[in-house]
Amino acid sequence: MRAFNEDRDVRGGMVIAWNHHEFEVSYPSLKDEIKIGDYYLRILLEQENNASEEESPIRKSYEFFNDLYHRFLLTPKVAMKCLCLQAMALVYGLHHKDIKQFNDTRYIVTMLSRTCDKLERDRLLLFLNKLILEKSNVREIVEAGGVRILSDLLTLAHLHISRAVMPTQTNVIEASPDMARDSEKEWYYQGINKERAGPFSFKELKDFWSSGTINPKTLCWAQGMDGWHPLSSIPQLKWSMAATANAVMTESDLATLILNMLITMCRYFPSRTDDGAVIRPLPRIKRLLSDPLSLPHIVQLLLTFDPVLVEKVSTLLVEIMQDNPNISTVYTTGVFYFILMYMGSNVLPIGRFLHMSHMQQSFRAEENTGGDIMNQSILGQILPEAMVCYLENYGADKFAEIFLGEFDTPEVIWSNEMRRHMIEKLASHLADFTPRLMSNTRALYQYCAIPHITYPQLQHELFCDIYYLKHLCDVERFPDWPIKDPVALLKRVLAAWQSEVEKQPSSMTVEDAYTELGLENDSRHDDAKIRKAYFRLAQKYHPDKNPDGRDKFERVNKAYEFLCSRSAHAVDGPDPKNILLVIRTQSILFSRYKDVLAPYKYSGYPMLIKTIQLEADDEQLFSKETSLLAAAAELTYHTINCSALNAEELRREKGLEVLQGAYNRCVSVLNASSKPSDVAVQVCTNIARCYTAAASFPMCREKLIEMSHFIKDLCHTLYFKSLLRVCLVGVECVSALAIDHILQMNLLQAGILWHLLLFLFNYDYTLDEGGVSKCEDSNQQELSNRLAKLALYACGRLGGLYMEEDKVTPANTVIQGVLQKLLTPYIVSLIPICSSEEVLKILTSNVETPYLIWDNGTRTQLIDFLAINQQAHVRTGQSDPEYGAAFEFDAHKDELIIGGVFIRIYNEQPSFPIQKAKELTLELLQYIGGETQYVHSLLSLSAATVSHPRLARVGDALQALVNVIKNNPGRDCKASLDGEREPGVEMQCIGHFKLLFSLLRLEGCVSVQQCVLAVMEGVTGNADCVSDIAASEVLVYLMLALHSPALTADRMMSLNILHALMSNTKIVKEALNKGAVMYLLNIFCSSDDGDVREKTAELMGKMTCDKLVGPRVRLILLRILPAVLVDQMRDSPSTAVYLYEAQHENPELIWTDESRQNVSAVVSRLVEEIHSQQQEDPNSNWKFPEEVSLSSTSGEVVVGGVFLRLLVANPSWVVRKPKTFISDLFDAVLDQLARGGSDGDTLELVMSTVVAVLSAQRNLLEYLPQLGHIPRVVSQLHSKNLTVARAAILATHQFTFSQVCFSVLEGTEVIAGLVSAMKLRPDVVGVACEALHNLFAGGGTSATAFVDQGLRANVIPYLLSLLESKLDAQVQKPASTKAQIVTCLKTMAASPQHAEEVNALLSKSAVWPQYRDQKHDLFIESSPTAGYLMGGAPGVAGFLTQGSSRAMPSTPPSVNSTHRQPELP
Repeated sequence: MRAFNEDRDVRGGMVIAWNHHEFEVSYPSLKDEIKIGDYYLRILLEQENNASEEESPIRKSYEFFNDLYHRFLLTPKVAMKCLCLQAMALVYGLHHKDIKQFNDTRYIVTMLSRTCDKLERDRLLLFLNKLILEKSNVREIVEAGGVRILSDLLTLAHLHISRAVMPTQTNVIEASPDMARDSEKEWYYQGINKERAGPFSFKELKDFWSSGTINPKTLCWAQGMDGWHPLSSIPQLKWSMAATANAVMTESDLATLILNMLITMCRYFPSRTDDGAVIRPLPRIKRLLSDPLSLPHIVQLLLTFDPVLVEKVSTLLVEIMQDNPNISTVYTTGVFYFILMYMGSNVLPIGRFLHMSHMQQSFRAEENTGGDIMNQSILGQILPEAMVCYLENYGADKFAEIFLGEFDTPEVIWSNEMRRHMIEKLASHLADFTPRLMSNTRALYQYCAIPHITYPQLQHELFCDIYYLKHLCDVERFPDWPIKDPVALLKRVLAAWQSEVEKQPSSMTVEDAYTELGLENDSRHDDAKIRKAYFRLAQKYHPDKNPDGRDKFERVNKAYEFLCSRSAHAVDGPDPKNILLVIRTQSILFSRYKDVLAPYKYSGYPMLIKTIQLEADDEQLFSKETSLLAAAAELTYHTINCSALNAEELRREKGLEVLQGAYNRCVSVLNASSKPSDVAVQVCTNIARCYTAAASFPMCREKLIEMSHFIKDLCHTLYFKSLLRVCLVGVECVSALAIDHILQMNLLQAGILWHLLLFLFNYDYTLDEGGVSKCEDSNQQELSNRLAKLALYACGRLGGLYMEEDKVTPANTVIQGVLQKLLTPYIVSLIPICSSEEVLKILTSNVETPYLIWDNGTRTQLIDFLAINQQAHVRTGQSDPEYGAAFEFDAHKDELIIGGVFIRIYNEQPSFPIQKAKELTLELLQYIGGETQYVHSLLSLSAATVSHPRLARVGDALQALVNVIKNNPGRDCKASLDGEREPGVEMQCIGHFKLLFSLLRLEGCVSVQQCVLAVMEGVTGNADCVSDIAASEVLVYLMLALHSPALTADRMMSLNILHALMSNTKIVKEALNKGAVMYLLNIFCSSDDGDVREKTAELMGKMTCDKLVGPRVRLILLRILPAVLVDQMRDSPSTAVYLYEAQHENPELIWTDESRQNVSAVVSRLVEEIHSQQQEDPNSNWKFPEEVSLSSTSGEVVVGGVFLRLLVANPSWVVRKPKTFISDLFDAVLDQLARGGSDGDTLELVMSTVVAVLSAQRNLLEYLPQLGHIPRVVSQLHSKNLTVARAAILATHQFTFSQVCFSVLEGTEVIAGLVSAMKLRPDVVGVACEALHNLFAGGGTSATAFVDQGLRANVIPYLLSLLESKLDAQVQKPASTKAQIVTCLKTMAASPQHAEEVNALLSKSAVWPQYRDQKHDLFIESSPTAGYLMGGAPGVAGFLTQGSSRAMPSTPPSVNSTHRQPELP
C-alpha cells in the first residue's frame, strides 16, 4: 500500500491501477499445514469421526478426491501417502455416490500386496473398506486377487497376544497371557548353502532375524505352505519381522475389518435370486473364499476365541456356505469342533451356521444306533441328541437360548457344566493344534473324527424322537408336558422297544479295538491316547505310503470308529430300565392323547403280552430291582381304553388270559400288611383298570364271562380295606362290569354287595362340608369318602338304576330287590336322582322321614349282617343264599308302609316332599278300598270295637291321603299360553269318590269322617274331580254329614266342599233334589257360628247364580225369605246374616222376630223330614211342598221389592236396584193410568212415590229416557180423565228437571199436552207453569223448540187470560200461581229466536203491563209442589231397624268359630 501511494504521488495525474493479481499475504503459521485443493488435511481429518454426508464441508467432492489421489501418486513419502489415503477414505466414504467407481482399485490392491509398512497397510485396508461401498469396486478387488491377500492377512489375528481373556474360558482352551504361545517348532529355513535348518519355533525364528541369521530373502517353510517361500512373502514373518512403522490397528482389529469387508462383498453377490432360485455358477467371491487356500484359515480364526472375530467368522461362513456345493466338506476344516469350543454368549450367528450346515455334511457315519438326525448330523458325535433335534426343529434362535442356559426338561438336558465338558473333550481331541497356530498361523488342521462324547448327566437317559423318556415319565416334575406329535413319538418308541428287545452284543468289543490299535486291554484309555495311536498306525499303513497295508489300515479305521461310536459304551443285551421307560412313555401317550391315537391300532401287543407273560412267570417277580409287570399292565389299560380296535386286538392276542394269570398270582399274595408300593398291589391296580376298560367292548365281555375266576379275585381284593387305592380301582371295575347282565349276576354270586355296602358306611360327610382343603395323598378319609361314592355308584350300576345315557346298565330286578331290602326302597330310589354325597350323608346320619327310619340301631343291624356274610364268603366262599333279599329291619316291622312311605311319620311331617305323590295317592286309595268292607263290618258290631287297630290304620291312611293332596296341589303350566294349571295328585281320586263319600256314613268313627271331608276339601279345587263327583251322585252323603251333630265342628269344611262343588250345574241340580237348600237354610237359621251362617248364605247365593237351576233355587228361597234377604245372600252374605238377625222396617224390608221364628220352625221341620227320608233311602229325591209359603207383603203396596208407603215416608232411601225400581214404578203408574184411576188410593200412593222420590233423588231421572216411559206419560196429558190428567201433569213436571229428559220431550207435543191438562185441571196450573218455565229455560236448541211449540199451542193468550181471571176459586194459592205464570211468560220473551214475536203478543194484552216490570220471586215457594200432593202427609213409619232379638250367648264360642263384622247395607 505504501508503494502504491508513492507511485500515485510520483505520477501525478496519471491513473494508477492496483496490482491485485500478484497481491498475496503470507501467513507463517500456515507454513507447516498440508493443503490439498481448498482444504487443510489436518482440520479435515480431525472431523473424520464426526462428519456425515449432510454435514460434510466438502463441496466439490469429485475434484477434491482427484486432487487427493493425485497427491498420493506423486508423493514419495509414506507418511504423506498415508495422510492422502486417510483423507481419500474419508471423502469416498462420505461422497461415494457422487464419485462413483474408483478406476484404480486394482492398483490399490497391488500396493497392499507389496507394501511392507504397517501404517500404509492399515491405511490401504481402510481405504479399500470404503471402496467396497460401490459394488463395481468389489469386482475390481476380486479380479485383482484381493480375496487371497485379505485371507493371508486374516491369519495375523493368531499373533495378537494382548486381547482380553473371557471370564468363561479355561486353560484347556487358551493359556494365560504370560505363558509362551509360540514354542511349537514348526519352521524350517534354507541356509546360505541351501541346507535345511529346523524345525524351529516362531520365537527362535525371530531371534535369528534379530541376529541377522535370516533376512527377507531367506527361504522358509512350515506346515500349510505349498513350498519354500522368501521370508518377505510369508505374511506371518513379513509383518512380524520385516515390516516397518507402527500399525494403526491391532491384529484382531485388522481381522475384524477384513471380515467385515468380506461379509459386505459376499452380500453384494447373493446365492439366490429374489424369487428364491439358486444361482449357478456360485458367485466368484464365494468360490474363492470356499477354496482350500482361504476357507481353512478363515475357519481357524475361531480358535482365537475373540468374541468379535468368532461372531464375524460365523456370519461370514453363513454367507459363504449358503447354497454352496462345497458345504458338504466344510467339516474337514474342523469348523464344527472349533466353533463349539467358543465359550462366549454371542452364539446366535454360530447357531445360524450350525442350523444351516450340520445336516449337509458328507461324513462317514457310525453304525446306525441313533435316530435319523443323529446319523445325518455332523454334530451327532459332539452334542446330545436333544440339542441336535432342537437345532434342527426349532432353528438357531431357540438353539442359542438353550445352548447358553440351564435346562433340565423332557426335551432338552443342557447346562454350563455339560458345555464345559464338551469343550474339554473337543480341546483334548484337538490336542496341540491351538498352540501350533500361535507358532504357525497358516498351519492346517488335519481332520480326525472325534470319539462320541458321553455326558455323565445323560448316563441313565433314553432319548427317543425329541424327548428324554426318563424326564418325560417323571410326571411329578413335568406333569402334562406337551408332546407335539404323539403319533411320531409312539412310532419311535415302538421302534426303540423293538430295537432294545432285539439288541445283540456288538461284533467288535472294546478289547478287540484296543488290540488293533496296539493299546493294552487291562484298562480304559482316554480319547487323546486312542487318537494318537490311530494317527500313528494310519500314517504307517496308509495305502498311499504302504500299498501292502490296506487291510491293516481298514482294520485300524474300523477299530477307531468303533471306539468313537456309542456302541463302545452300550450295555450288552436288552436293558430293563430302558424297556421300563419305553412302556411308561407309551402309557403317557395313550392317557393324554387318547383322541389322537384312537384311530390307530396298537402294534406293540406281541411285545407287551410277552413281557407280561415273562414277568408273571418269573419266580423273582416280587424281589427284582426293576419289575416291568406293573408298568406293562398300566400300558395295557391305556391302550384298550383308547380304542375298541386295541381291545379287540388284545383279545385276539389272548392278552386277557395272560392278564388273568398275572392278576391271580398277585391277588394271592395280598395280605393285611401289603403296601401301595408293592409290586403285587400295583399290578392288581393296573390289571383291574385294564378290565375296567375292556368291559366297554362286547367281545371282551364275552371273554370275561368265560374267565369266572377273575370275578372272585376281583371281589377278594375288596376285602383289604387298608389298600384303599386297590379298592377304588376294584370298585371302578365292578361299575364297568355291571354293563352286562350275566356279569351282574356273577358279581352278586361272588358276594360283591357285602363289600360295596360296607364301604358306604366309611363316609364322613363332615369332611366334604367342612370347607377344609384336602388331598387324597395326605388324607386317608378323603380316599374313604371317594371309595364310598364309587361303591354307591357301583351299586346303582349293578341294579340298573341309572337312566342317563352314559350311566345306563341293564335293569336287574334281583339286585334291585336286594338293595331295597338292605338299604330301603327310599334310599335306592335316591341313588339315580341325588348326588352321592346326599345319599351317603343320609346313610351315615340318623334320619326319620316319611320315607326312611334310619338310626344307629338300623345302621348297626345292617353293618353286622354285611360283615358276617363278608367274612363267611371270603373264608368259605358261602354266605346268605338269598344275598340279603329276606333281610328286614327290626325298626320297620310294626310300621304301616304304603308306597314306600311310613304313614305314621308322614302324618307327623305332612310337609315332607313326596317323590311320587300320584303313585302314593293311588296306593292309599287302593289300601282304603281294600279295608272299606272290613271297616263297615266292624262298625256294624258293638261300639266297643270302634277303637280297633285296623280301623286306626284306615284313619292313618285317610289322613295321609289328606296330607298328600294338600301338599301336592296343581301348579301353573309353564308351557301353556292360556294360563292352564297342571293338575295335582287329586286327579288320582277320580273313580274313587263313591268309596270315599260312602265312608261319611261311618257315624261311629268321627275321625274317619273328618279325614274324608278333608280329602274332599282338597280335591274339589279340581274341575275334573268335581265333574267326577257330579257323575258319582254322592252328594247326599255330604248332606247327611252336614246335618250330623257329631260333625258340627266340621260344618265349615263341609260348606267349603259344597261351595266348590256348586260350580257344577249338575251338582247344583242334585243338591236341589237332595234338599241341600233346606239343609243350608236350617244351618243359616239355627247355627250359633256366625262364619258358618255367613258361609251358608254365600253358598245359597251361589246356587241362585246358576244359569239353569238358580232360578228354581231362588223361587224356593223367595217362598221362605224376603227378596232382599235372598239377594243379599248372593251379593253380601255377611249382610244377609245381619239382616236376618235384626228387626227391619224400611222401604225394602219388613222383618220381625215373629217372621224369623216362623221361618226357623218351618225350615227345621222340613229338614228333619228330609233327613229321615234320606237315612232310609239315600237315593230318594225331595220336592218343596207347595203349601209352604212364608213370604207375604201383609197388605203393603210393593213395587220392585220396595214398600211404597215406607218409601214415601222416607223418599231419600237409596234403593238397591234404582233402575229396576224406576222402571217398575212407572210401569205401575202407566198401569194405574191405563185403568183410568179406578183404584184411587193406589194411584195416589204411586204418584206420591213418584213425586217424592224424584224430588229427593233427581239422579233417578237419568234412567227414564232409555226406559221409554216418558212419551207414554206425556200422551196421558191429553186425557179427559181428571185423575189421569192431574197424574200426568205431576209426572211431566218431574221430567222437566232433567236435561237428559229434554231430548225425549222435544220429540213429543208436551206443551200442547200441558195446556190441555191445565184447562181440564186448573188446580195444578202452578205446577204446569213451573214445568213450562223449566222447558223454556232449558237453553240451547231444546228451549227454542219448546217455545216454538208454545207459540203453536197458543200458550201466551191462554196464560194472559189466566192473569186476567180470578183464580181464587180454582187454586189454593192464586198469588203463587200468577207468579209462576208471569215467570213462564218472561222466560218465553227471553228466547233469542222468538223474543220479537212473543213480545208482540204480550204487548197486545192490557193486563201484561201490570206484571211486566216487576219481579215475582217472592210469591214463588221453594217447593211449589208441596201443596199439590193429594192427601195429607203420610204417617211416620216408625223405627226402620231394631236390634237383633237373639239372646246374647253366656259361654264362649267354639275355638274353631271366628265371627266377622257384617257389612252394613
